[in-house]
Amino acid sequence: MVFQVTLSKSGNQFNVEESETVLDAALRTGYVIPYSCRIGSCGSCKARIVSGSIDYGEYEGNILTEVERAQGIALLCQAHPLEDLVVDAREVAVSEEIEIKMLPCRVVRLEQLNHDVMGLSLKLPQNQQFNYLAGQYIDILLRDGRRRSFSIANAPKEGGELELHVRRVPDGFFTNQIFNTMKERDLLRFQGPLGTFFLRQDSDRPILLMAGGTGFAPIKAIVEQAIEKDITRPMHLFWGARTEHDLYLDEMARYWAVQHEHINYTPVLSEVEPENGWSGETGWVHDVLLAHYPSLEQHEVYMSGPPPMIDAAHAAFLEHGLPDEHLYYDSFEFSADVPA
Repeated sequence: MVFQVTLSKSGNQFNVEESETVLDAALRTGYVIPYSCRIGSCGSCKARIVSGSIDYGEYEGNILTEVERAQGIALLCQAHPLEDLVVDAREVAVSEEIEIKMLPCRVVRLEQLNHDVMGLSLKLPQNQQFNYLAGQYIDILLRDGRRRSFSIANAPKEGGELELHVRRVPDGFFTNQIFNTMKERDLLRFQGPLGTFFLRQDSDRPILLMAGGTGFAPIKAIVEQAIEKDITRPMHLFWGARTEHDLYLDEMARYWAVQHEHINYTPVLSEVEPENGWSGETGWVHDVLLAHYPSLEQHEVYMSGPPPMIDAAHAAFLEHGLPDEHLYYDSFEFSADVPA
């Protein structure tokens, strides 16, 4: 069966096939709703079902609570309509030039950035154009049909090269392949660009950026693009990690702050070894951000990292006055499988 979905804010309508989720159908028909993981683990695509009934699908239990379900909230990446729907969801304006594609690519560089993060550079075919927004991600398509999602760690540039930051996952099939057997000139396939995590350039709000671990990758791309486009809004980056070794591109972030008056950088460590003489900030990165900016009413926040960080920061930032519509995040699990 085919059901019709109406987006209440705009009145836009699209049809959902029986095998599709609401999000899949929206993206297929050109309507972009906030989303990230697409597997029910991040909550980016939460929206209220104004009318109609749905199959809620499968998702991590703490991502959508019973209270939220009672309020009509659903995860659009998992929701299947059981009848026509009216949905209260924000739409994201994305250039028509941003087209989701499946493309081949070639490994051109492997650079170990620290003990458990590999920098992977991919080259696209010369006859293929791939447009994306800094902050978006791609899915690497494995031969057995599984996918692995990775944020693009560089701003768009001529030559069609994509940079990924890959953290080794214990017993991870693909990450162990990258660290142990992958070599330059190997061929891969990917789908993208995906996600709605990118810098909103139509705003004049000061920008706060928060990264956890390899969540630095899309933040790096956003900062690079802002510098390239001469966006000089005040920008403060907070990067949280366990130890100094986990700040695998710390010198790059410090360089941005030295070279650009409008950029500040604060690294934060959660596990400090006294013998290393660390004199910087310690604790949870979102707590440190709030110590610097206790009132967030006038700011815009971009955060990327593991779900526990995102969940804790999300609630805390709203309590400190951040308008929900000015909070953008990319929440991911390092080892999550995305079904083909």
